[in-house]
Amino acid sequence: MRTKLVFYWAKLSGSYWFIPSLMLISAVVLAAVMINLDTSPQGEWQDVWWIYTGGPDGARTLLSTVAGSMISAATLAFSITMVVLTLASSQFGPRLLNNFLRDRGNQIVLGTFIATFMYCLLILRTVRGEDHAIFVPHLSVTVAVVLTIANLGVLVYFIHHVSTSIRAESIIARIGDDLDNAIDRLRPDGDSVQPWERRLREGDDIPADFEAEAFTLASERSGYVQAIDADSLMKIAKEHNLVLQVQGRKGHFIGRGADLVKIWSEEALSDELKNQINQGFIVDIHRLQRQDIEFAIDQLVEIAARALSPGVNDPFTAMACVDQLGVALARLAEKQVPPAYRYDDAGQLRLIFQPLTFTTLTNRAFDQIRQYARTNTAVTIRLLETIAVIVAQANDEEERQVLLNQAKMINQGGQEALPERSDRNEVHRSYQMIQTLVMSY
Repeated sequence: MRTKLVFYWAKLSGSYWFIPSLMLISAVVLAAVMINLDTSPQGEWQDVWWIYTGGPDGARTLLSTVAGSMISAATLAFSITMVVLTLASSQFGPRLLNNFLRDRGNQIVLGTFIATFMYCLLILRTVRGEDHAIFVPHLSVTVAVVLTIANLGVLVYFIHHVSTSIRAESIIARIGDDLDNAIDRLRPDGDSVQPWERRLREGDDIPADFEAEAFTLASERSGYVQAIDADSLMKIAKEHNLVLQVQGRKGHFIGRGADLVKIWSEEALSDELKNQINQGFIVDIHRLQRQDIEFAIDQLVEIAARALSPGVNDPFTAMACVDQLGVALARLAEKQVPPAYRYDDAGQLRLIFQPLTFTTLTNRAFDQIRQYARTNTAVTIRLLETIAVIVAQANDEEERQVLLNQAKMINQGGQEALPERSDRNEVHRSYQMIQTLVMSY
């Protein structure tokens, strides 16, 4: 349950409308508070030099002008955001749109403009002229003036923010941060089985009749597996003495009616229990970064692939992507990845996941870039230099062999595709350095 709550909160807070809505509500509250202060017996503010002291006509004109200006500024901000989204989609790929939509700066700017508009509108309706008992909310109008001055600063910030956020370096850095955060969220399970013991036990712990007796639970909808509530599934499996084998990994697409999880049980499963297990999976039409490391890697790979296309031919952007991938994989090589087999407190096997291995992520990060960069000397050499850095951080022989295999394919591609002998020699020297590093361990 905690996993689902955290996931839904992250999804809600990252939506484009959430922060502007909160700011809109705050504007309504602020307007009510200011009107209450203006109508209170102590609300004689005319003697304070910086408080607005004009009449009702001037207050109406001022508030109307500010309200009209703010809604125009909000429209401008929204239009510029749409233009940025269009440019980002065409240049860097449509999968990056969500990164811009959940940009806190854009959300706060839009929220500031519409909140000021709402505040002025609510204050405007309280101003009464000579046809009624004259009332001018002097303090409230002064606050509107202060908000207007603040909005000028927000407008300047927005122009600067948009102009810098569309730069390739900024986009790549933000995706790199997302990838780092996803790696930080990787944690080994807290079961009672030690890692060395688990490696010896894993295959033998699966019930002998698992394949013959396991019941397959189908997905209730089509989409990508956005999150898996492992804690909830562990609790269900322990309470009902089940063994659950998850068929899809986070980020994988699954069709409605396709196999979602295999369930081994000594008793028949009730419809309520099946529904509880199904609720442990969040499936939707979009992929999200929170539990999906591969998605952030795919975004960087897509930017690099587009940069290396003949129509763009931007090797520096591709090398920036390679640098970010190298940093992430070096951190991943130092981290203990959660095991595929999960045990309860009593040491009983309960959950079996499709493993997310260093080999899988390394190949996903480098395969496509390696293929597109065969004829580009600079990117080919940067790939080998990055692999050398990761090799130095790798913990075991298997990880180093995976990296060496990638380096071998990069070197072979360079020898076949690069026309200049000096370039081929430089690529080969970089490959030999990796070979030496691997052999030194």
